[in-house]
Amino acid sequence: MTLCTLVLSSDQIETAARFLLNGEIVAFPTETVYGLGAPIFYPESIAKIYQIKNRPVDNPLIAHISNLEQLKSIAIDIPQEVERLAAAFWPGPLTIVCKRHPSVPASVSAGLDTIAVRMPNHPVALALIERVGEPLVAPSANLSGKPSPTVAAHVIEDLANSIAAVIDGGSSLIGIESTVVNLLGKHPVILRPGAITELALQEVLQRPVEFYSCSDGRHEGEQLSSPGMKYRHYAPKAPLKLFFDREKLFDYLIAQTEKVLLLSNDICFSLLANGAHFPLCSKTLYCSLRYADSEHFEQVLAYCDKNIIKDRALMDRLTRASAVVCV
Repeated sequence: MTLCTLVLSSDQIETAARFLLNGEIVAFPTETVYGLGAPIFYPESIAKIYQIKNRPVDNPLIAHISNLEQLKSIAIDIPQEVERLAAAFWPGPLTIVCKRHPSVPASVSAGLDTIAVRMPNHPVALALIERVGEPLVAPSANLSGKPSPTVAAHVIEDLANSIAAVIDGGSSLIGIESTVVNLLGKHPVILRPGAITELALQEVLQRPVEFYSCSDGRHEGEQLSSPGMKYRHYAPKAPLKLFFDREKLFDYLIAQTEKVLLLSNDICFSLLANGAHFPLCSKTLYCSLRYADSEHFEQVLAYCDKNIIKDRALMDRLTRASAVVCV
């Protein structure tokens, strides 16, 4: 059945909750990106999310809670360090991997015995979870592989007539997905970088925090218990090419005849772009990539200067979205 997707205002929480409790799918704003929500104990609704997004079934979802009591209903054997991280960063852009409660449908975690949980720092998200009365699973509210949505219009672009409603909560404050940390191994491991940095986590945990690597063998056999680890993500239709050498980018732009969207914090390059020039930062990255799609740019180029390279979260998204890396 084809739905007519409603755009709800932020004070229409009751309407959105009613849709969710009736088994329909609703997108809602968070401080990171817009999420595509379903109640965590509604397995048929969870299956709809995978279908609507065309999301691989081995890509786990994140559970969103509005209070710590809800964590106890979906996770077991919760490490003591969770309380310290929650006190420091919740509500906020930090997702913590715990052991999944047996009552939680396995489809939430792609069949794994773990569950990724966070408490979003957005009044609409928190109010919606409270009204539904249980945590909401919510991947980004886009078609899998495309840039994540940071405004309600992005959700409509991808999912119009596939979901019941989207709550318009304005632009996402942060603009990229949450940091995901796994506390279940010997050392805390960041599975996906985000706004909460390694140094911030180490300061709270008072011990080293590692980054997940699939190539160094240290985490061989570890379950991929976070979204965003296995597949290409965030990509525009036009090829995204990353440049790390200023002169190579200069020469490339001089020779270009195609319509190019240039993402760079070096204003000098804007004079050479045969198209448009946008700043490169986490908050506007997905909007820029979606603009490239809407305006039919033939290439997207990103100049990764030393400050961009230091931003692990931004570099992670750029690398996963890119088609070519021009060192």
